[in-house]
Amino acid sequence: MARLPRVHLAGCPEHIIQRGNNRQVCFASEEDFAAYAHWLKEYSDAFGVHVHAWVFMTNHVHLLCTASDARGISLMMQSLGRQYVRYFNRQYRRSGTLWEGRFKSCLVQEEHYILAVYRYIEMNPVRAGMVASPADYHWSSYASNALGKATALCQPHPSYLALAASDTERQQAYRDLFRSELSEAMLADIRSTIKSGMALGNERFKQEVEALTGRRQHKGKAGRPRKDRI
Repeated sequence: MARLPRVHLAGCPEHIIQRGNNRQVCFASEEDFAAYAHWLKEYSDAFGVHVHAWVFMTNHVHLLCTASDARGISLMMQSLGRQYVRYFNRQYRRSGTLWEGRFKSCLVQEEHYILAVYRYIEMNPVRAGMVASPADYHWSSYASNALGKATALCQPHPSYLALAASDTERQQAYRDLFRSELSEAMLADIRSTIKSGMALGNERFKQEVEALTGRRQHKGKAGRPRKDRI
C-alpha cells in the first residue's frame, strides 16, 4: 500500500523525529553530533526552515521547526539525511541505510502546544535517565533557549519571544516552565501525534488543518472490517 504524503503547511510549526534503523546508534562520537548540527544549519538555511528546538540522542533526533515553504522541511530532511549517511558510512567503514525509513512529523498548534513541544524535546535526555537536568546535556537547544548561549542554529518562535520583553526575563520565564512536568495527557498527545502524523492541537486547529490540506486529522474508530472488503 502506498504511503500517504506527510502534511506540511508553510508557516506552521512541525515536530519532527528521525530514528536510527532498528534503533541503532546514529551518533558514536562528539564529532558525529557536531557534523549533524553543521549540516542541519546548512540545509535549514538553504530551504528556509527555522529550527526552534532540537535534541540529538544517540539513536534519534527531535526537531521543532517552521518552514517558509510547504516543501522546506521535506527537502531539508532529505538532504540532511543523505549527507549525514554518507559521512557516517565513510567514518565507520560501513555501507547501507542508517535511518529507519522516512522521518515522522506532525503539525503543532502555536497556542497552548508549541512550548510544550519545546519542553518535551529538551527533556528527552532527562526522561531517558542520561542526565538529571536538561542543562547537563550538551546536544540540545536548552542552553540557548533557557540559558542564553549564543548559537546560529536555534531561531526563536514568536511564542517563545512572547514569554517576556527582555532576553534575561525570557530565559528565566522559560526555565520556570521546567519547574513542573508535562501532564501525562500532554505526553500522550505528543507521542501519539508524532507517531500517527496527525496534528497536535485542539479541535478547532485540527479542523483547520483538515480544511486546508484535505487530510483527516482524527483517528478512525476501531472495528471489524466489512465483509465486502478484502
